[in-house]
Amino acid sequence: MPFLIAIVAVILIVLVSCIRIVPQAHAYVIERLGAYQNTWDVGLHFMVPMIDQVSRKVSLKEQVIDFPPQPVITKDNVTMQIDTLIFFQITDPKLYTYGVDNPINAIENLTATTLRNIIGDLELDQTLTSRELINTKMRAALDEATDPWGIKVNRVELKNIMPPAPIRDAMEKQMKAEREKREAILRSEGEKQSAILVAEGKKQAAILDAEADKQAKILQAEALKEATIREAEGEAEAILAVQKATADGIRMINEAAPSQQVIELKSLEAFEKAADGKATKIIVPSNLQSLAGVVTSLTEIAKDTEK
Repeated sequence: MPFLIAIVAVILIVLVSCIRIVPQAHAYVIERLGAYQNTWDVGLHFMVPMIDQVSRKVSLKEQVIDFPPQPVITKDNVTMQIDTLIFFQITDPKLYTYGVDNPINAIENLTATTLRNIIGDLELDQTLTSRELINTKMRAALDEATDPWGIKVNRVELKNIMPPAPIRDAMEKQMKAEREKREAILRSEGEKQSAILVAEGKKQAAILDAEADKQAKILQAEALKEATIREAEGEAEAILAVQKATADGIRMINEAAPSQQVIELKSLEAFEKAADGKATKIIVPSNLQSLAGVVTSLTEIAKDTEK
């Protein structure tokens, strides 16, 4: 009885050991008697005891490899150090297992040789300014070369480009000189713009002053013209009023039909006002000499004038 229990326990242990669970984003390469048998995907699987075995457990996630700096020489014979990042993913576990021995080391060596070939066709300045071009060429070359290994290269990035120290110093000096040059250009351009704005402001101010003087003179001339017109109209109205008053007086005199004595008396009053105390001689019409009162009045006027 104990022997039977031991046999059952051994059988159970063997059966349990033949059960395999493949986790998410993984694949198992199975060999049977040393030959490739199958690739297990995610899930529960059973293997034949003592015959089947798991040759390799492969991760299907995207992976990143940071290779150490590689020495490369540019077209103009400048040696620099460049380190790269490779983003890849295993698409065929069987090819990845049997396609190449030590795939990561193979990718590193392939990356170094590809990088040297690309940089060898570029000068230093082109290398420093053509990262995107280098990345694209390297990704295409590595993806094509690693396809038989079941590897898909998704992206390649140049992490650092490190020229020699003397060249870095020269580049820093050049960059400093370039910045100073741009600063001087910007300063001179600012001063130029400032001078232009000041001159434009003065010009606009002069134009506005001239326009203001012009408008003031126009308004002054308009006011003078208006005053002259009003004065002329006033004088005309005064003349018309005098003429009207004169005409009305004459009309009233004609309507009153005065006697000859009244007319002569009014004439004498007119001569008296004409003298106004300043005349030295007054010629009296002959038809008034007969009036004694008139002569007397004229004599008194002449005496007052002499005094």
